[in-house]
Order: sequence, then C-alpha cells, then structure tokens
Amino acid sequence: MKRQLLLLTGVALLASCGEGTGPGGGLKNVAVSFATQGTPGTAPQARVERASGSSQASATLILESVELVLREIELKRVETTDCDTATDSDACEKFETGPVLVPLPLDGTVTTQVAIDIPNGTFDEVEFEIHKVSSDGAEDAAFRQAHPDFVDISIRATGTFDGQTFVFETDLDVEQELDLAPPLVVGEDGGSTNVTILVDVDAWFRDGSGAQVNPATGNKGGENESVIKENIKVSIEAFEDEDKDGNR
Repeated sequence: MKRQLLLLTGVALLASCGEGTGPGGGLKNVAVSFATQGTPGTAPQARVERASGSSQASATLILESVELVLREIELKRVETTDCDTATDSDACEKFETGPVLVPLPLDGTVTTQVAIDIPNGTFDEVEFEIHKVSSDGAEDAAFRQAHPDFVDISIRATGTFDGQTFVFETDLDVEQELDLAPPLVVGEDGGSTNVTILVDVDAWFRDGSGAQVNPATGNKGGENESVIKENIKVSIEAFEDEDKDGNR
C-alpha cells in the first residue's frame, strides 16, 4: 500500500537562467517543485515495512536523505520536437542549465526548486538530465568545487535497512522527458503556477518481484545495480500543480 504523497523541502533555488523571450503577452511565473510518493522517511508515519521474500518475513527501509544532481531543466513548447535539437531560442524555456544539487528532504513540507517568468505558450513536456558529475572538464568545475563528494555520481541516498545504515550511490546519467497531460498553458492572465515533479522513491529499491531490497545492493557492481537504475528511470512524472499539494 502506498503512503500519502509527501511534498519535499529544502533551500529554494530561485534561478532565472535564460529569461523567456517568446511570443508577446503577459509573463507568468512558473515554478518547478518536487514531491515524493510512497517515501520511507524519518517520520514514524512514513516508516515502511514490507514482505521481502521467503528468507525474510519483512524489511524496514527508512530513508534519511535523497539528493539528485540535475541539469538542463526545461519546459518544451508543443510545436518543438526536442529541446536538445531545437534551433529556435524560444522553443524551450530554461529554468536551470548547469548542474544543481536537489535535496529531497523527507519531512513532508513544500519547496520550490526553480522558478522563472515565462511568456505565452503551451508546454507539453518537462525535460531535464539526471547528471553524473564528471571528474574533469569545465562544465562541472564549479559544481565539483562546491560538492567534491559527488564526483562520478548523480544520486545519493542514506538511511537504514532493517536497522543497518547504508549509503546508496549511482552514476546513472540519463535524460528525462516527462509529459505534461494536460499541457501547461501560459496565457494572457499572467499570475503564477507550479509544475510538480513527482518521484516514487519507494519504487526504486525493489527487485523484479516487487520485494524490497537493501539499497546498498544497488551500488556499483551490486547485484541490484541495474534493476535499481531502471526503477529510477521510470519512477518520475510531472504535472501542473498550481496549489502545490502534490496531487493531479
């Protein structure tokens, strides 16, 4: 049984990387927030105990922190095929271009990660990259200096599994294109709205049968590395969430 959606907290990164210059009309402030579904967290009500295979009657997973490195967070207009190949500078609205560390605090409060003013248009996708931080190269230099412990990884989670502490790290490097259905319409009225990116973190740490596994088995070379990577790829969705309640 999935737990109630938990909205995430953290320091707001109100980034304005590339102000929109699209077709005329009023601007609307659009924020991107994050939420989690089924999160095993530190709060007692978020504790998850599940059947975990014949050799173990149950397992308790408590996540204490989850951090992701993202870059190229963009909204794609309906007439655009792909933000990566778009030649029109107005085809995609950029919220954040360089790598940014997104902590997903698990205490159930609300945060906004990025926000910019966007001109009129209809947007049908959120695009971003879960980014493995390079060990060299100019594009990640500032991020490496600020977060040297994230070199060669993109996601870190910590917590306990059946009372034993773990650190999960992955070098997953993948683009995410999340459909907005219905599309986000920015009209003449201006004002503000919010797009929520919903992450089913509980689904990450499960094997092919759905049984919960120790997140540490998803580390480099671990028996569940490939399974957990695939789980992460399909665990994320996005939708307009004007009142920021984490529900469609």
